[in-house]
Amino acid sequence: MNLRNKLVLGAIPLLLILGFVGYVWSTLHLSYSSGERSGYVQKLSKKGWVCKTWEGELAMVSMPGTTPEIFAFSVRSDAVAEKINRSLGKRVALVYEQHKGVPSKCFGETEYFVTDVKVVE
Repeated sequence: MNLRNKLVLGAIPLLLILGFVGYVWSTLHLSYSSGERSGYVQKLSKKGWVCKTWEGELAMVSMPGTTPEIFAFSVRSDAVAEKINRSLGKRVALVYEQHKGVPSKCFGETEYFVTDVKVVE
């Protein structure tokens, strides 16, 4: 085997690793959609064995007396999680980004990542 073939074979694993890193970066930094959902946060907890993320549920009530729709979300920022904790019991609007294809639950258990919270008066 000549030197050129060895270099090509050695470059293949490097290209695969760089491709995977690029894929992970793009799924975490390029959002598929974004928006706001409003309701009452009924659950927020820090979960995970190694990679800890905040996981929560927002109860969205369209009309009084109806069954609320549950919006499951993830929070990667401790500062945003603290803002959500301070607003518990109040109607809030969660600003989120949807990231499809994230390769691991280590980054969050859902594809909806909350980036901000606003108290709705």
